[in-house]
Amino acid sequence: MKNLKKNKKYAALTLLGNSQAAFPKSPQQATLEAFPNPNVHRDFSIRIDCPDFTSLCPVTGQPDFAEIFVEYVPDARCLETKSLKLYLASYRNVHSFNEAVINRILDDLVVACHPRQMRVEGRFAARGGLALTVVAEHPQKTTDSVLPASKGKKS
Repeated sequence: MKNLKKNKKYAALTLLGNSQAAFPKSPQQATLEAFPNPNVHRDFSIRIDCPDFTSLCPVTGQPDFAEIFVEYVPDARCLETKSLKLYLASYRNVHSFNEAVINRILDDLVVACHPRQMRVEGRFAARGGLALTVVAEHPQKTTDSVLPASKGKKS
């Protein structure tokens, strides 16, 4: 296999193969990298599973543990997974509500690789007897309501 440092096609990838790459202190300091899609003529999906995501509750400061799933159909560029790993790890010291975290991840990933479609799902571990799942999608789907009609409604 060719050395990535010598291949001009991948010269923009600064984290892959870099043993000095450190965990960023925040998502703002993280670098998300992408590389040319080798099969741009075909729709295919990529699924990435991060089973040990952590962020912090903005009120209590307690850790929120989650499994993050990223699924997308790339266009011209694919996400480079080492940069994604470092980016997701940067949330460990971030105080934010789970809903904001998942939506921010989606926004940042869309900017990084401009996919045809993307879905980010965060399955947050139960705290206080409640587990929370947040799903954000690109492009945003328009629906009237995700909740069933109220049973007490008069016709």
